[in-house]
Order: sequence, then C-alpha cells, then structure tokens
Amino acid sequence: MLFLRSQLADLIMYVLMAIMGILFAPAAIYSRGGAYWAIKVYCRTVFWVLRILCGLKVEFRGEVPQGEVIVVSKHMSFLDVMMHAYALPRVKFVMKRQLRYAPILGLYGMRIGSAPVARGKKGSAVRKLVRDVESDKENAGQLVIYPQGTRVLPGSDKPYKVGAGVLYTRMGQDCVPAATNTGVFWARRSPYRYPGTAVVEYLPMIERGLKLDEFMKRLEDVVETRSNALMREAGYAPPDPR
Repeated sequence: MLFLRSQLADLIMYVLMAIMGILFAPAAIYSRGGAYWAIKVYCRTVFWVLRILCGLKVEFRGEVPQGEVIVVSKHMSFLDVMMHAYALPRVKFVMKRQLRYAPILGLYGMRIGSAPVARGKKGSAVRKLVRDVESDKENAGQLVIYPQGTRVLPGSDKPYKVGAGVLYTRMGQDCVPAATNTGVFWARRSPYRYPGTAVVEYLPMIERGLKLDEFMKRLEDVVETRSNALMREAGYAPPDPR
C-alpha cells in the first residue's frame, strides 16, 4: 500500500505542477511577486497531499532568513527544494542549466531570478555563476545553493564543491547554512514516500569576511553535523566518519 500511495502522491504532484503552472503563468509573467505566490500555493498543496496520502509532514526549524543572504543547504530530494521555496520569502536557486528549458520548472525558476549553471565545467561554470548572480543584485533575496552539486543519499560523503565559497567571498554576503533529513523519507530515485516528519533547519549565520578555506571547512562541519543529527532523530543512523 505504501508503494501505491507514494506513486499516487507523485502522480498528483506532477499533474498539479502542469495544471497550476499553466493556470498561474499569467501572474508569474506579470510580476516576480506573482511567480512567488504561485510557487508557494503549489508547495503548500503538495505538502498537504504528502501528509494525507503518505503521512509525510514537513517542519521548519531555526530563524528563516529574510534579507539578502546566501543559503547553503544540504540537498537530498525535491522535497527540500519545495520546502525552501515555500519558507524563504524571496527565494532563488542555483540550478542546473538543463532545467531552464523545462516547460514549468524553467519558467518559474528563471522568473524568480534563479541562476543556471553547467555541471562539469568547473572554473568557467563558477565564473559564469558569479556573473549571473551579480547581474541580478537589484532583486535582493535568498539565494539557495547546494554545495554538493546534486541530491545525495543519506550517509553519502560526496565532497563539497567550491562554488558556494566563491559566491560567499565574491558577493560579500552573510551565509545561512541549512540542514535537512528529507532523504530519509524521500530518497533520490526511490519510489517510496515514507511517513514521518521531514525537517529543514536554518542554522546560525556565518557572517561575511571569512577566508575561502575557513568558510568551506566551517560550512561543511555545521551542515553535515546537523543533518546527521536530524537523520538520527528520524530513525536513520549515518555511518561513523571514523
């Protein structure tokens, strides 16, 4: 039954994305505020579907960032993307370049000022990312970047990429790390949506001004430590790093 409920929830999620994405497109095209409104209505509806069909609830912890800041977050599933999109008032994402051409995701992602980046090009991709972000500085908001570059499974030790640190040092902005346990309930490529409480936690701010190496070390330590704690709280035991 869990499998069937999970698949039904996924089907509803994608059908809603198509229907609501088209219906709300005029509002999104008219203004960035309209795009934010549409995104938040969609996310709230999907959260309700997940709770009713799968027993999967969402919870936000910590102080939600309000001003111009970089949010560097653990990324484990599409669920944490929706949670950031719902919680952050003026969110925009660093997203993979292919998504800008996706019919619904691309429209709304680019409308709110998200910055597409090409994977695998390293230095040139980071330089273009910085240029794209700087070109949109007049639209202050919360820029979400995933430092591991992709969704990771619980317990994965995929290394952190330097892009988040380059943005932090180049933009001269404060950084809010964010931890999550969403992968315990909605893992990458898993057909199951398990019951429980998925958490996104906004951690204490890392203020601007640190050197790149110092920032990256501090960032990885706080995000991984707290994400592991949230996963243990949800019943998953991350591997001992020793």
